Order: sequence, then C-alpha cells, then structure tokens
Amino acid sequence: MPDKPYRPNVGIALFNSAGEVLIGRRFRDDGPEIILPGLEWQMPQGGIDADENPRDAVMRELWEETGAVSADYLGESDWIKYDFPPYDGPPTHRLAQFRGQRQKWFALRFTGSEDEIDPLTPRNGQPAEFDSWRWERLDRVADLVVPFRREVYRTVAGLFAEFAR
Repeated sequence: MPDKPYRPNVGIALFNSAGEVLIGRRFRDDGPEIILPGLEWQMPQGGIDADENPRDAVMRELWEETGAVSADYLGESDWIKYDFPPYDGPPTHRLAQFRGQRQKWFALRFTGSEDEIDPLTPRNGQPAEFDSWRWERLDRVADLVVPFRREVYRTVAGLFAEFAR
C-alpha cells in the first residue's frame, strides 16, 4: 500500500446553533471504507474532483450527502491523512487505487431549517450514504466511528473545539 497515493478529500463538521455537529449513519460499506456494528456514524466527507477547489468541494459534498445548502464558513484544517484498512475486494473499485484519504476538514455553521437535511435522496448521481442523521457533541464523535478514522476525528475535535461552544 505505501506506493498508492492518498485520495484528496474534504471532511465536514457542520455545527448547529447549540455547537453540536451533524453525523450520519452509514448503512453500507464502500470498498475499503468499511462500517462495523455499532460504529456506523461519521461526519459527511467526500472526494475532491479534478481541478476542484476544496471550498467548492465541501459545499458540493455537504449538499450531495445531506441536502443541506445553508451553511456559513467558520474555518478549515491543514491536510490530515488516514490509511484505509486492508482491502481484499475487486481492484476495479473506485477507492482500491488509493492508500487512504488526504483530507481538508471544514467547520461550517448550519443556518437553515432542519427539514433541509435529507440524507436519503440521491444527488448528482451519487447513491445515498446515510440512512439517518442526528446532532452530536463533537467530543463524542470519535467514539462512534470506525477505528481507522478515530485519530482524525480526535484531531478535528481539537481543532474545531471553539465552534462547539
């Protein structure tokens, strides 16, 4: 795996007015992006298209995965990497060519109405990734995700703690 590149990706910490973040419950694996029983929750994230600016990608991914469009920019991280777990699936899977993800995380403040949030409707030809969603304290999210993402989530919680107040 060390010879494979990292996939450019954005992560989204969408804060509500109470300082909680939106998390979605993944209902299926996606190649090396596995879920484990009891650890299906995560914040929205997604790939950066070729020649796409990360700030544009974060708003596109927020909309594709949640339906939300009402959000204000609060801040962003430097690039953070994580490796995928070992993957024995088909080498043609869209993520099989990557070692893991290289992410830029964005903190956004949700300014819309909760009825705007609809993770089940496919958008831009992308299948739904989440079958439910909820607001959660940022400092608790790392305990709800698969182990290979935990360190990234702890880092993000530290970087964006000021927005969770």
